[in-house]
Amino acid sequence: MRAYGNNYYLCRIITIQMADIILGIESSCDDTSAAVIRDGWLLSNVIASQDVHRAFGGVVPELASRAHEQNIVPVVSEALVRAGVKASDLTAIAFTRGPGLLGSLLVGTSFAKAMGLALDIPIVMVNHLQGHLLADFIRQPDKPVREPAFPYLCLLVSGGNSQIVRVDDPLHFEILGQTIDDAVGEAFDKCSKMLGLGYPGGPVIDRLAKEGDPARFKFTKPHIEGLDYSFSGVKTSLLYFVRDEMAKDPDFLEKNKEDLCASFQKTLIDILLDKLVKAAKQTGIREVTIGGGVSANSGLRARIEAEGRKRGWNTYLPEFKFTTDNAAMIAIAGYYHYLAGERTPLDVAPVSRMSDF
Repeated sequence: MRAYGNNYYLCRIITIQMADIILGIESSCDDTSAAVIRDGWLLSNVIASQDVHRAFGGVVPELASRAHEQNIVPVVSEALVRAGVKASDLTAIAFTRGPGLLGSLLVGTSFAKAMGLALDIPIVMVNHLQGHLLADFIRQPDKPVREPAFPYLCLLVSGGNSQIVRVDDPLHFEILGQTIDDAVGEAFDKCSKMLGLGYPGGPVIDRLAKEGDPARFKFTKPHIEGLDYSFSGVKTSLLYFVRDEMAKDPDFLEKNKEDLCASFQKTLIDILLDKLVKAAKQTGIREVTIGGGVSANSGLRARIEAEGRKRGWNTYLPEFKFTTDNAAMIAIAGYYHYLAGERTPLDVAPVSRMSDF
């Protein structure tokens, strides 16, 4: 079933029944999250993070899946309590099928199937990336409603993805461009590792960049045809530059880390925005959003807004709590799938990769 406007699903809600209460479950990586929405309005969103990975400089899959096993029951219970609903009130359960870490996904998928079977209610699988694309449609009782009109462009940027996606309605998407090698979030993390700044790298670089000069150093920008991205060359450029400068001055890194972070971050943002501007021109679309973990980057958010003012875009920035992995975005995506009549069989298996939305 295809939607032709922002009011379509609202009309569906009114005509079908008084209330649909959806429990969302997200467990694609190292955050265990559960959320409850009623007719598209967020009632609760609970997230349990895992600090154990910090010591390893990255997420350890086996440790992540074990932590999900410990967290899933208390997180879901807390989400229901905060929402003020009982499990028996639920209409359906939405869960992340993929992409992500297979062991982590298995915990969330198995829990959703077991709970759905016990309550005799349907389950609805959700593509994790689709959740990021629809984060702007999470309605909150204490916040004004501001949603992009269809169609819109979303710059989807995270540790595993860098894409420009055309969104025609909540169930129909088209990837216009994507990275051919590393994701931009991975570039941030590897830069942080090169500079000895720790993990996760994105927030550290963003913080230091605010204190540095973004025009101080220049790094190589790739020349890729079309709307696709490449970030591997930028990382290599930084690596060789720092290596050569430290050969001259062993204290170069410590003396210049703020400027290095600011310059590297500016280079990545330039690459992202160049292609986004090109996509907007090619499609004629002026509704522009961003999503994914890297959408929390203050430099990127400021540039998106600046480009919007310059080019007459309507820009939409997700709240910070909806940029990282969270179940609210899974719940809202699952809600739209549920309204469209989609149901997931109990023999479904999680997948680490998903080829499309």
